[in-house]
Amino acid sequence: MKIAVIGGGPAGLRAAEVAAERGAEVTIFDAKASVGRKFLVAGRGGLNLTKTEPAERFLSRYSGPETPPELWHSLISEFDGDALQHWARGVGVEIFTASTGRVYPRDLKAAPLLRRWVQRLREMGVKFVTHHRFTGLHAGPTWTLEFQTPTGPREQQTDAAILALGGGSWPETGSDGAWTSALETLGVSIHPLAPSNCGWELEWPITVSAKAEGSPLKSIAVRAGDLEVRGELLITKYGLEGGAIYALGTALRAMSEPEIAIDFKPTFSVAQLIAKLGTAPRDTLAEARQRWRLSDAALAIVAGRGPFPDAESLARETKNCILRLTRPRPIAEAISSAGGVRWSELDDSLMLRRAPGIFVAGEMIDWDAPTGGYLIHACLAMGTRAGASAARWIAAQA
Repeated sequence: MKIAVIGGGPAGLRAAEVAAERGAEVTIFDAKASVGRKFLVAGRGGLNLTKTEPAERFLSRYSGPETPPELWHSLISEFDGDALQHWARGVGVEIFTASTGRVYPRDLKAAPLLRRWVQRLREMGVKFVTHHRFTGLHAGPTWTLEFQTPTGPREQQTDAAILALGGGSWPETGSDGAWTSALETLGVSIHPLAPSNCGWELEWPITVSAKAEGSPLKSIAVRAGDLEVRGELLITKYGLEGGAIYALGTALRAMSEPEIAIDFKPTFSVAQLIAKLGTAPRDTLAEARQRWRLSDAALAIVAGRGPFPDAESLARETKNCILRLTRPRPIAEAISSAGGVRWSELDDSLMLRRAPGIFVAGEMIDWDAPTGGYLIHACLAMGTRAGASAARWIAAQA
């Protein structure tokens, strides 16, 4: 059973591992000189593998148009948090769960895990072929994969293939979305790739830029439509970055005129803020800064929304400061991307309906999730299903 895995990210590596465990002869092809480059970038601030939280809450983090009912429950249950942690230990990596519920390698680094994982795959007989950029495929007695290499075009025959080429973010790692044209040639419908888990742009008044650029907004609640999250934001020259706005990306992309509402004091009501301000002297803003403990950055944003004739108007603005956004930052800067192969193009095994024997996994498919362990966990779960499905499909053809 010959299976080609195209793309050496977490979804591709996991698919190769599962297929090899089932007796397949697996070769991983990657466009770069080594595999796992985006995986390494994702681990720069600490490799967050998953998060321990109630299953219903965990599954609610995943979204995407046309997502089949129960899809995420099915995928994650096949490779849940316990299975993922067991797998990491099996690779030879100590892990721990932080107070936030996030699960990390003990040393927080991605490189040792990747190195041991690749070594384990080699010991299983998996072959690695690098400097092979996927350019297309066509059917015959077997599938023919087309690559561009440093020495020119090359074709490779395979019984089945698992495409795990990533989305469109961080293109320098090889995840550049160039695969879309090859699949569209086969008639596969693809939603355009879009930046996710990224900053958003807005026009700051000069007073905010001068006083607050580079400053964090901490312990805030941020709302987009009906979705509200708590966390932090960072004021940048072009707009906003940070986990809070990343988590709202799906809601923002659905808005014709994207906007967020910031509650700078989510633990207090308007009435409580008014009471804390008391009989403040004329400089209401200065008193609010002190008595409400507003940061300089928050004060700069709120002050620019004035004037405030009374304490109530200031309190209401502090609790519901609406910022109109212009657009997300470019996809090349995004942590991940949304869009990709539509779910209607795939069967339950993650095989392309138009191309029997070709499976898809990871960020190539049209789904979305926030940072915090959800992205990597989903890629590993999809790789698990795709690898097992490809091996079963080949066996059924015999």
